[in-house]
Amino acid sequence: MAVTTTNLIQGPATIYKGAFGATEPADTAVNTTPAASAWTDLGGTQDGVKLSVDQTYSELEVDQITLRVGSRLTKQDFAIETSLAEATLENLSISLNGGTAASGAGYKSYDPDVSSSATQPNYFAIIMDGYGPGGTRRIIGRRMLNTESSELAYTKDKQTLIPVKFAGHYVSSSIKPFHIVDQV
Repeated sequence: MAVTTTNLIQGPATIYKGAFGATEPADTAVNTTPAASAWTDLGGTQDGVKLSVDQTYSELEVDQITLRVGSRLTKQDFAIETSLAEATLENLSISLNGGTAASGAGYKSYDPDVSSSATQPNYFAIIMDGYGPGGTRRIIGRRMLNTESSELAYTKDKQTLIPVKFAGHYVSSSIKPFHIVDQV
């Protein structure tokens, strides 16, 4: 088998956040920055950005055959994970899925959302732009929430990071939960 070096991928990705249902960039605009009016760049990341898809299948079996005779998909999860390297109150708010921000002369503040557990969370959309075999690879998560614990650790010899795991959720039967497009 011949290895095509243009198919090998290495390099960072950029993460953008938009409101749930925000207008997505067209597939033909895969190599352009998403519109700043709808999408906010979350800044630098540390230790890479990862798309993970976990699929669970149930085994189908019969007494007469020793091998698995089939499988059925019973669960599917996907997430976009990284550590936000810019420990801003805005990124902390994203990691906590909302809250109230305020600012004034010489200060900014943040208060977390402590709504009832019956309150619907504020879902949002995520775009992950990284390298692909032909240029840019764009991954759009359409209905996301951070499900990772949030922390702000201050240590003598390490950078303060905000870990996030943006878990994807079902949108509708006609709108897929994520979309991937490669520039060719």
